[in-house]
Amino acid sequence: MGRANSVAVYTGSFDPVTLGHLHIIERAAKLFDKLIVGVGFNAEKKSLFTPGERVELIQRVVKDFSNVEVKSFDGLAVKFVRSCNSRVMVRGVRPLTDTAGEFTMMMANRQLDEDMETVFLMADEEYAHVSSSLIKQIALLSDDKMLSRFVPRAIIKPLRQKLLAAAG
Repeated sequence: MGRANSVAVYTGSFDPVTLGHLHIIERAAKLFDKLIVGVGFNAEKKSLFTPGERVELIQRVVKDFSNVEVKSFDGLAVKFVRSCNSRVMVRGVRPLTDTAGEFTMMMANRQLDEDMETVFLMADEEYAHVSSSLIKQIALLSDDKMLSRFVPRAIIKPLRQKLLAAAG
């Protein structure tokens, strides 16, 4: 299987990064020579963490992966992927919730850039229910041990601080 100098890009909001995201990063990093995690910024979406904070949190949890780089971007994901000298977009898919939306997005991306390929990695069963929205709902109600089933330990403290500050 020839994959010389293969670069793939995994885009998302990662607000916050979850164990499900980290699992997709780990798997994609094994498939490609280089994986760029693209932290998207959408001005119309209310985010908990700033793009810079999300990049920093992801960098903390991927520091052991020598072929993973983290960058932020705004605008179209396909343009960002191209700017990274790639034509491969990695997407993590939770079987019960993401399939239709991800398929629609893949088709739109192919219309925007016919050479763009999307590689779907199905979430493992233990992460199929984990979402950033769920994390925000349970973070202040659960202890560190419970929360560590959903997010990397390195982001528990910053997550709690951000949620407490947002709660006022």
